[in-house]
Amino acid sequence: MCGIMCNNRRFNLRAKLWGLCILLLFISPFPCFSNFSQAKEIVYKIKEGLPKGKIIGAIGADLELDFSVDPPLLFNLALKKFSERYVSLNSTTGELYTSENEMDREALCPGLPDSQDCFLALDVFILPQQYFQLVKIRIIVEDINDNKPSFPVQEIHVSVPENAQVNSRFAVEQSAVDPDAGIYGVQTYWLVNDYGVFTLDVEENDSGELTPFLIVTGPLDRETKSEYTTSIIAEDGGSPPLLGTATLKIMIIDVNDNCPQFTESEINATVNGNSTVGTHIARVHAYDPDQGENAQITYVYSERVPIGVKEMFSLDKVTGVIKLASKIDTNTSKFYKLSVLAKGPGCIPALATLTLHVIKVVFGPPALMPRYIAHEDDGIVFLKESEPANSPVAFFTVKNTDRQQQIDCHLEGDGPFKLSPYKQFKDEYLLETTNALDYEKNKEYELSVVVKNYQGVLIKMFVKIQVIDENDNAPIFEQSLVNLFIEENNPPNMFLTKLHATDKDSKERGEVVYLLGSDAPSIFALDRVTGVLVASTSLDREEKEKYSFTVRAVDRGTPRQETFATVTIMVLDQNDNSPRFINKDFTFFIPENFPGFGEIGVLSVTDADSGKNGWVALSIVNGSDIFVIDTGRGVLRAKNPLDREQQGTYYLWIEAVDGGEPSRSCVTMVTVLLLDVNDNPPTVLFPQSNQSYMLVLPNTLPGTSITEVYAIDKDTGMNAVIVYSIIKRKGGEPGSFDIDPNTGNITLRKTLNYRGLYSLLVKVSDHGQPEPLYTMVMVNFFVNETVSNESYIQSLLTKEADMEMESIMRRLIDQPSRNKDFPCQTVLIGLSTACLGLLLTVITQAAYMCSKRVKKHRKRGKRSEAEIPLKINRDFQTADRGFSEMSNI
Repeated sequence: MCGIMCNNRRFNLRAKLWGLCILLLFISPFPCFSNFSQAKEIVYKIKEGLPKGKIIGAIGADLELDFSVDPPLLFNLALKKFSERYVSLNSTTGELYTSENEMDREALCPGLPDSQDCFLALDVFILPQQYFQLVKIRIIVEDINDNKPSFPVQEIHVSVPENAQVNSRFAVEQSAVDPDAGIYGVQTYWLVNDYGVFTLDVEENDSGELTPFLIVTGPLDRETKSEYTTSIIAEDGGSPPLLGTATLKIMIIDVNDNCPQFTESEINATVNGNSTVGTHIARVHAYDPDQGENAQITYVYSERVPIGVKEMFSLDKVTGVIKLASKIDTNTSKFYKLSVLAKGPGCIPALATLTLHVIKVVFGPPALMPRYIAHEDDGIVFLKESEPANSPVAFFTVKNTDRQQQIDCHLEGDGPFKLSPYKQFKDEYLLETTNALDYEKNKEYELSVVVKNYQGVLIKMFVKIQVIDENDNAPIFEQSLVNLFIEENNPPNMFLTKLHATDKDSKERGEVVYLLGSDAPSIFALDRVTGVLVASTSLDREEKEKYSFTVRAVDRGTPRQETFATVTIMVLDQNDNSPRFINKDFTFFIPENFPGFGEIGVLSVTDADSGKNGWVALSIVNGSDIFVIDTGRGVLRAKNPLDREQQGTYYLWIEAVDGGEPSRSCVTMVTVLLLDVNDNPPTVLFPQSNQSYMLVLPNTLPGTSITEVYAIDKDTGMNAVIVYSIIKRKGGEPGSFDIDPNTGNITLRKTLNYRGLYSLLVKVSDHGQPEPLYTMVMVNFFVNETVSNESYIQSLLTKEADMEMESIMRRLIDQPSRNKDFPCQTVLIGLSTACLGLLLTVITQAAYMCSKRVKKHRKRGKRSEAEIPLKINRDFQTADRGFSEMSNI
C-alpha cells in the first residue's frame, strides 16, 4: 500500500535516483550533488475521500520558486505508475491534485493505531538539471466518519445458565469493529429489546477497545423461555452517529432442575408364545424438560425383576424398547410383570410397570412388509405439506396368516391418515393422507400399523412421518397498524420503534427482511435485518403533522411471500414559534365621541403552534386606564368616549403571549387617530360683549377698516373654517358697513350722515357637516365726534338688546311647524319669558353701576370721553374668556 514504505520500493526508488544522479554527473557533476544536498520536504494534510481534481498543494509556490527562468521549470513524479493512482501533478505549475482513485485512509493504512498519522509519501523532481531539486512530499490523510460499525457475524450467540444470579456478566466476544479512528470509532453499545431481564454494559481495556457485556437483571427459567432474540446496536461518535446492527441470540443453558417422568406408568402388552427372538414387544417412554446431559434418561429393570426374566426380555437403555431375547416357554407362565426405572442425573428414578401376556398360538405370528411410495430414509417417511388429500404414502402386505381366518389390520396414532384394504388384492393395505398436511401445525407424526389374527396374536410396526416445510406462509406483523407519537425538533437518526414480524415457515423461508413501502418519505430509514425504524432528519410539525406509510416484511423463500403494515407517525407540537401579528403595526381611525366600549378595531394574531402552545392572549402594555382589549378576540375598545380636542392621537403597545412553557411573545404598536366631529360652535373672542360699542368719527372716509369680528373653532378641517355675515342692521343708513366673510373685517362703505348708534347682528358660522354650527354677536358703533353722555349710550344699547331678544322670541313663537307637535309649548314660552325678565334686570343693574363709576371718574378730573379701541391684538390667548355670546338660534 501507498502509506507503507516498503523496503523493496525504497530500494527501487533509491536505485533510480542514484542512476539519475550518475547520469547527470557526467553532464554537470557539481550542480547535481549540490542540489541533492538541498532536498526539501513538504507536508500537506487532506481529508480522505476527496473527489478527483481537488487541489492538495502548490509545490512551486510553497518553495517560492522563480517561474520566470528560462528554460521553464518542470515537475515530475517519481514512480508515476504508483503515485498517479492517488495524485496528479501539473508539470508546469507544480500543483498537486487528487486523482480518480479516492484516498481511503482505512485502505491506505490498515490496522494503523489511532495515535499515528496515515500518510502518502511521494518524491517530486524539479527539472531541468540546472535547477534540479528532489522534493519529499508527505500527504497526511485525515480520517472522516465514512464507515459504520460492523459486527464480524450477523448473528451472535451468548449462553447464559438459567440459574445465573442477578448482575451476572457475560462478555459478547464478537464486538463491533469500525475502521475509522478516534472519536469516529465505536463509542457505545445498546440493546433494542432487553425483555426486562437484561441490560448492556461496556468495558474498555488498556488498549482502548470496547467490549460489551450482557448483564442479567431478572430471573431466568429455560423451561419457560429458552431463547431471547434481540438486536445489539453499535454506535460510533460521528455527528450524526452511524450504527451497526447484529442479531443477538441469548441461549438459556439448562440446569438440572427437573427429573424424568413416564408418559404411562401402567402398560399392557401381549406376545405370542412362538414369537421369534428379536420380536418388538413394547416401548416405555419417559421425558425430562431439561436439555442436554441433564435430560438424558437411562432405562433399566428394577431389582425386583428376576434375572431370568431380564435375560428373556432385553431392554434398550436409551430408547426404552423391549424385545424378545430368548424363546418363551408357554408352559411356564402365562404373563410377566416387568418393572422399568427411568434414571436421570441426580434424580430419584421414575417407575413404570409392563404387564406382558403370553398367548399360545398354532400358527406363527403375522408379519408386515412395507413398500413405501413416498420418499423414505432410515425408517422415516418424508411428505411435503403441499401434498393434497388422499396422497398415497405406503403399501403394507400382511403375511404368515391363515387364509381361512380373518385378520384385523388397523392404524393407531393421531393425524390425517387412514389405512384401508386395497380392493384388488387380499392382505394388501394402503396408507394415505385424509387431509392436507401443515408443517406449522405438526412437523411429524408417529403411527403404528397393528395386525391381529384370530388367535389374538398382535404385532405392531411403527411408522414415523416427517412433514417437509414449504414457503406457504407470509410473514405476519405483530401489529398491522403502528401508531407512533414523536415530538418535533427530534435529533437526527432518532430511534422510533422496532417492527417485528414472524414467519411460521422454517429455515430461510422463515427469515424476514424489513423494507419501506414506496410511499414512505425519504426522511425515514428502516434496518432490513432488525426492523429498527429511525427518523434520519429532524421533524417539523408546522411543516407536516402526520406521516402515514407502509412497511413490508418479506421472507427469503421461493417464491417470496410478503405482508404489509401501516405506520402512522403523529408529530407532537413544541412551543418553537412565537405569536405573529398579521401586520407589523396597526392604525385605527375613529370619530371622536365614539361610544365607550365600542369596537375600535381587531388585532389579528396567529401562532403556528397547536394546542396551548398556539393559544394567544393579548394585553395592553401601556394605556390600560383608557383602553381595554379582548384577550381572546383581539378587539380594542375605549372605556369612555374620547374627545379629539383633548387628545387627537393615542399610541399603544400590545403584547401577544402564547400558552407554551416557557411562553413566547411579540409586541406591536397600535395608533388610534380620532377624527374630528363638528361638536364645537365658533367662539367669538372680539367683540367681548353684545353691549360693547366703538366710537366712529363722522368724517371717517368710506373704505376705512373700522374693526373686525374675531372668532375661533376648536374643531379641525372644514369644521373649523369660519364665515362671517351680517344678518341684521339697525340705525343709520342701510349698507353703511360691510363685513369680509373670510376675515370678519368690518369696513365703512358709505359716508356717515347720521349720528347715533349703529348695530350690526353678525352671524359667525363654521362649515361643519351635516349641519354647520354658528354663534351670534352684536357689533355696535356710536357715530359722533365724542362721547358726551355714556349713560345714554348704555341705555340705548340695553334697549336695542331688549328689542333684539323680543324679536328672537317672536320668531320662536311664529314657528308653528316646529311647535305643533310639542305639547309643552306654553310652558316653554313661560319659562323663556321669565328668563328674559331676569336677564333684563341683570343688564339694567350692570348699566346703573357703570354710570355711577363714570360720574365718579369725572369728578376726579379724569378724561370725560370713553375711548374704546377700534382694533385689538389678535393674540387672544390671554383674553378674558368670560365674554357674553349669543347661542345658536
